Formats: sequence, structure tokens, C-alpha cells
Amino acid sequence: MDSATIKCVVVGDGAVGKTCLLISYTTNAFPEEYIPTVFDNYSAQTSVDGQIVSLNLWDTAGQEEYDRLRTLSYPQTNIFVICFSIGNPSSYANVRHKWHPEVSHHCPNVPVLLVGTKRDLRNDIETVKKLKEQNHCLKLSNMLILEKHFICDSWVFPVLACSSHS
Repeated sequence: MDSATIKCVVVGDGAVGKTCLLISYTTNAFPEEYIPTVFDNYSAQTSVDGQIVSLNLWDTAGQEEYDRLRTLSYPQTNIFVICFSIGNPSSYANVRHKWHPEVSHHCPNVPVLLVGTKRDLRNDIETVKKLKEQNHCLKLSNMLILEKHFICDSWVFPVLACSSHS
């Protein structure tokens, strides 16, 4: 059976759920506490059309103080996953203002997959209350409409492997 390797770099604001997404996918376990990531690497294998695909998943820091360090992981990337939190409109705004420009600048021809995380927070009373107080209700509503097109759980990375490899 043939094999291929795909390098996937995951970016987004700090605390949007990048590490949780990767740990959940690679170990089937959900991390209970938040530990900020500077840089980490995960790997997984999947099969696409009878071919084994090895996924090298690069977890990056979203905090501004790591901007220079983060971009060192970009060379030879096959696909980027840009994450934002459903419950944090500023993380979605940063997709346009920071993340997409950054990856497009460093890797202009590399595909990008947009992933909305923490969709469970859309029903969280405290999160909705906080968003109402910050006058983000309409933004949240618009994000939830967008989120319907990007519902991502454990299928994200096999789909990514298929689309990135084709």
C-alpha cells in the first residue's frame, strides 16, 4: 500500500481550542484544563482511497509574543487550519485581520481550512449573556450560520488528508 505524508499547521488566537482539537483527534480524549501551547507536534494516520496518509499536525501558539517563532513552522506546510472560537467574536475577526494574511504572506499557494471550535458554547447561558453585554449578539448569530458549514469533530483531519492529497 502506498503512503503519503501531509504537514498541517494549526493556527488561531490563544485559547480557541487548537490543542484540544488535535488531542481529541489523535487520542480520542478531551483535555479538561487549558495549558497554553508554545509549540507541539501530533501525528495520526488515516486511509484515503486505499492509501495510508500520515498527518503531521503542528500546534502553534496564538499569542502575539510568539509571532516570530510560530512562522518558523510554516515552511513545507501542505495545508493550514485556521481556528476561531464560536463563543469569541474577536477570534473570528482575527481570521481576517491576522491569521489569513499571515499564512497567505508566508505560504501564498497553500490551502487553508477554516474551523469553528467550541460550538458547545453557543448554548452556554454565561457565554450568551457575556456576548449580549458586549453587543455581539448579531455577530454570534452570523457566526453560527457560518459554523453550520464548518462543523468539525473527528472528521476534520481525514477530510483534510483527502483534499490536501488530491
